[in-house]
Amino acid sequence: MSQLLDAIEIETRPHPQWAVIWMHGLGADGNDFVSIVPELGLDEAAVRFVFPHAPMIPVTCNNGYVMRAWYDILELDSISRRVDEAGIRQNRSAIQALIERENQRGIPSERIILAGFSQGGAMAYSVGLTHPDKLAGIIALSTYIPSQSLLDSESSPANQATPVFAAHGIQDPIVPYALGEAAAKQVGTGGHPTEWHSYRMPHSVCMEEIVAIGLWLKTRMAATS
Repeated sequence: MSQLLDAIEIETRPHPQWAVIWMHGLGADGNDFVSIVPELGLDEAAVRFVFPHAPMIPVTCNNGYVMRAWYDILELDSISRRVDEAGIRQNRSAIQALIERENQRGIPSERIILAGFSQGGAMAYSVGLTHPDKLAGIIALSTYIPSQSLLDSESSPANQATPVFAAHGIQDPIVPYALGEAAAKQVGTGGHPTEWHSYRMPHSVCMEEIVAIGLWLKTRMAATS
C-alpha cells in the first residue's frame, strides 16, 4: 500500500461496522465537514468517518496558487471544467488505499460509503463508479463528473448499481446547478438508484441537506445489515 493520506478520523461508537470516507472541496481540508457528524443522527450506528486532506498542488485556474486539491483544474467556464485526468487517477489510488485500510481493519467494501463536496464530490463519483469492489454508496454534494472519458473506459461492473445521494444549491455561483443536475441524471439513467435534492442555497450545505444525508445513510445501513 502506498503512503496514506493524512486524515481526521471520528468514530460514532466503538468497533465501527461502517466507514464513510469524505473528501473536502478545493482549497479546504479534512476539517471542513467534521462538525456535521453529530448532526447526522447516527448515534445508534457504529461508523468510522475518515476525512482525508488532499495534497498541496498548484491550481491553474487559480493562477497557479498552491492549495489543497484533488486534481488540477486547467480551465473552467460557466458550464464546463477542463481537468487534469492524471491527477484524478493519482488521487483515486490514494483514496483506494484508504478503502483498503478499512478492509484491513475489518470493514468490507460493501460497508464503505464515499462522500464529497465540490471537487471532493467529483472524486467520490470518479472513485466510486470505477472502484473494482462493490461499495455501499456515493454521496455527491454540489459537484459534477470531472472526466467522462475516465468513466467511459473504467466504469466498474461491481458498482454499476451503487446507490447515489446527490444534492446541489440552486444559487450556486461556483459549480453551476446545471452541472450537478446533469451528473445526477447521468448516473440515474445509467442504472444507479439516485436520490436527488436541490436546496435554496449557494455553494455550501444546509441543515435540511444534512438531515436528508443522515436519513439516506440510515437507509443504506439498514439495507445492508
